[in-house]
Amino acid sequence: MNVEFINPFLSSLVNVLNTMANTTIVPGQPRIKKDELARGDVSGLIGMVSPQTKGSFSITFEESLAVEIMFRMLGERPKGITPDVTDMVGEITNMVTGGAKRVLGEKGYDFTMATPVVVSGKNHTISHKSEGAKILMPFDSDFGKVHIEVSFDK
Repeated sequence: MNVEFINPFLSSLVNVLNTMANTTIVPGQPRIKKDELARGDVSGLIGMVSPQTKGSFSITFEESLAVEIMFRMLGERPKGITPDVTDMVGEITNMVTGGAKRVLGEKGYDFTMATPVVVSGKNHTISHKSEGAKILMPFDSDFGKVHIEVSFDK
């Protein structure tokens, strides 16, 4: 997979969480993901297609971080993964993907985006429909972890 597809998602996630939720995240070590098991409690997944390639992006939050982001964005502290939290994760998925789409558009990739799907629960899975490698990038924060996965055909 082309590395120029990964960095726009990383920088967009850092920007969205810093701007929208005043939350700082610290990147960990990226790796190839070999399974479909999510690394957290609630995930947003979105597909992207361009004339050159297709792929998908997911973002998975641990419950503690999702709850803290909800509190910082809306002033409400839910007691776990509620429908409002899953809606928020879908919106964050849209914002991060939109930011990455803009950067990739400047490089000549004209992506269209699907509507995000949000899945929650312990040990849920994420299925990327592209044929490329799945790059897993962990981030740490004071409130828990968030992981992103990026997978494109080329």
